[in-house]
Amino acid sequence: MQDSMRAMIFDGAGPVLRLARVPVPRPGPGEVRIAVSTCGVCRTDLHILDGELAHPKNALIPGHEIVGRVESCGEGVSGLASGDRVGVPWLGQTCGHCGFCAAQRENLCDTPQFTGYTRDGGYAEYVVADSRYCFPIPERYDDVHAAPLLCAGLIGYRTLRMAGDARRIGIYGFGAAAHLVTQIAVAQQREVFAFTRPGDDAACQLARDTGACWTGPSDQPAPRQLDAALIFAPVGALVPMALQAVAKGGTVVCGGIHMSDIPGFPYRLLWEERSIVSVANLTRGDGLELMEIAQATPLRTTTTVYPLEQAGAALDDLRAGRLAGAAVLRVAQAA
Repeated sequence: MQDSMRAMIFDGAGPVLRLARVPVPRPGPGEVRIAVSTCGVCRTDLHILDGELAHPKNALIPGHEIVGRVESCGEGVSGLASGDRVGVPWLGQTCGHCGFCAAQRENLCDTPQFTGYTRDGGYAEYVVADSRYCFPIPERYDDVHAAPLLCAGLIGYRTLRMAGDARRIGIYGFGAAAHLVTQIAVAQQREVFAFTRPGDDAACQLARDTGACWTGPSDQPAPRQLDAALIFAPVGALVPMALQAVAKGGTVVCGGIHMSDIPGFPYRLLWEERSIVSVANLTRGDGLELMEIAQATPLRTTTTVYPLEQAGAALDDLRAGRLAGAAVLRVAQAA
């Protein structure tokens, strides 16, 4: 195997990535080295590059929607072998012994590690991952269409779970996560109302194509009272708007890792036992459940593919709202 690999590096100075050759990482105890085939491009990557998520590791390789094949295993790895196709998500490692981990709430671990943020990610030909945080990928998805499941799918699924048994669901911000969670919600016999940026015809069409029963601009009222609202756009001003849209006892779920400040709003919007909750990361249970759903329910992932060296262009297109669905970097040809 070669000693060096291509990787896109973030040096922490401005929202710029550089292509470089760096040493191929070696797996430590409990880790696997994965030959990366594809890696999704997530809005969280933008938050890191824009300094909204502080203190990434030095000379960071971003990317946390990774699909590839196990190339080698470190000491003590069980359940995975060379050649296995796996996905690597945002939550890359937890301590396993803090109060949250002990209570099976590892998504809130006190000392977590995050793929493509505090440890190197998948904008590279190889990545090292904790073997406990690698998920099997359903065979019905090729590498390009599987990549968005690893974050857009996972966070969307956890956000939907936080809405409980809500039947009428509003979704604000219709991109990678929304187009996947809509398909899951519709398969569960729920109604989805999609709120998009005014004038975003592509997002409206994507919402209709994935099963939304209604689409409209986010600055307009819902046509019916909602049981819950899921917010994927990083816009705090959407929270009071969503509160106005949900019925008594309804829930507004903020699904992003970063959001602009929520403006002040009158208490009457929150009254009658409405609630606002946030979603933090994911658990391994979330990952396994989603992969079971994705195996049983064909999820159509809408993707735009870029070569590894055009990761910056993919991020620019995401920032500018030029994408419908998800951007995916093709790092190597699928086996």
